[in-house]
Amino acid sequence: MDTIFLTALKVETTIGIWDWERKIKQTVVIDLEMGTDIRAAVESDNIEDALNYKLIAKRVQQFVADSSFQLVEALAGSIAEIILGEFDVPWVQVRVNKPGAIRNAKDVGVLIRRSRDE
Repeated sequence: MDTIFLTALKVETTIGIWDWERKIKQTVVIDLEMGTDIRAAVESDNIEDALNYKLIAKRVQQFVADSSFQLVEALAGSIAEIILGEFDVPWVQVRVNKPGAIRNAKDVGVLIRRSRDE
């Protein structure tokens, strides 16, 4: 199994549990890893045989920008469901970072891994 990755996808969204957070947009940073078999794309050098990560990035960006979650855990889980449900991957790893959420910490977030057979 091969892995396609996308790192540091930044999206402005409504995220958080505090009243003030519900009134502003904050940046979340998303990293994705997705299992796939790239052998057909290697042989053909054709996008039709590859996992189109541009489409995945656009779908995730639009979803996150339009969302309004309280918890990064819920956001990460929903991203995983979208990728597994709409794209041909057997597993996905989603990392959602919320920079600046904790004073004196560079970053905080969650990392989840989901598969079709769970």
